[in-house]
Amino acid sequence: MTLSPDAGTTPALLGAHGVHVAFPGRHGAPDARAVDGVDLAIRPGEIVALVGESGCGKTTLARALLGLVRPTAGSVTFDGRPLEYSGRSLKAYRKRVQLVLQDPSGSLNPRHTVYDAVAEGLRVHRHRGDEQAAVAEALSRAGLRPPERFFLRRPHELSGGQRQRVVIAGALVLEPELLVADEPVASLDASVRGEILALLLRLRDELGLSALVVTHDLGLAWNIADRVAVMYLGRIVETGPVEQVLTAPRHPYTRALLSVLPDAPGDPVVLTGEPPDPSRVPSGCRFHARCQVLASGEAERAGVARACRTRDPGILPGDGTAGVACHWATAAR
Repeated sequence: MTLSPDAGTTPALLGAHGVHVAFPGRHGAPDARAVDGVDLAIRPGEIVALVGESGCGKTTLARALLGLVRPTAGSVTFDGRPLEYSGRSLKAYRKRVQLVLQDPSGSLNPRHTVYDAVAEGLRVHRHRGDEQAAVAEALSRAGLRPPERFFLRRPHELSGGQRQRVVIAGALVLEPELLVADEPVASLDASVRGEILALLLRLRDELGLSALVVTHDLGLAWNIADRVAVMYLGRIVETGPVEQVLTAPRHPYTRALLSVLPDAPGDPVVLTGEPPDPSRVPSGCRFHARCQVLASGEAERAGVARACRTRDPGILPGDGTAGVACHWATAAR
């Protein structure tokens, strides 16, 4: 595990501290360790991309950060205070931290008008101001102008990009400080993805919003994030400024993910096998059974092959410093 000396000093707005989330196994099987020890910090005005394969635990981690799943161990803090799990506390918290889902068609009620969809949060939180003005401002900020033209439309009358903008407006109407966006452009056409990413960047610049963007797409991370955290089998295995991680990746897993991008140099790295079962996390480095560096003999030549198979590299700190949980990367430095 290695760290860069230029860690950010701004206090975190949202933080995970040794977070574990385990789900009971069936019929006496071991618990599934969906999130297996994560430290992560998101500072005010910062966009962090959480990247990894399907099933690596990134959505479960996002749900824990939102208070939708209570950690088995560890804690979540917001604005320096531990998250409380009473109904009143969670309701107040979710006004400040809003979720933007992957599929706008699934998250919008087909019977509701755009106005009702955006106003729903205001009604849940018993907003006392001018509801129509708040809805109009949120739609306008989300790029649906003039907003009044969309009030009475229903989801089936909108394009995919417009539906995603309605979902974003529904989050913005409560004036949150942080958005958690789970695959925010995965269901959109390529021509629309750039518009939604540009919108998220504009909201950060205009409103000072922070964001955690959950994605399997490193190209998306490159275009939107300040910092990236790469997750594998419940752990963050590499983190740092997006340009540093994506131009000079150190973890073999990050290198494999990057190798399949269209403009990546060299041949794609084909990982052997499937990700291990989270109820049976391998000993040592959890990536070692699929690691191309270990399989090629490079780890043996670096003198770390035994450590790769037997010694856990540990949990990376979440204070904004760059780090990699890899014995070979540490030895090669």
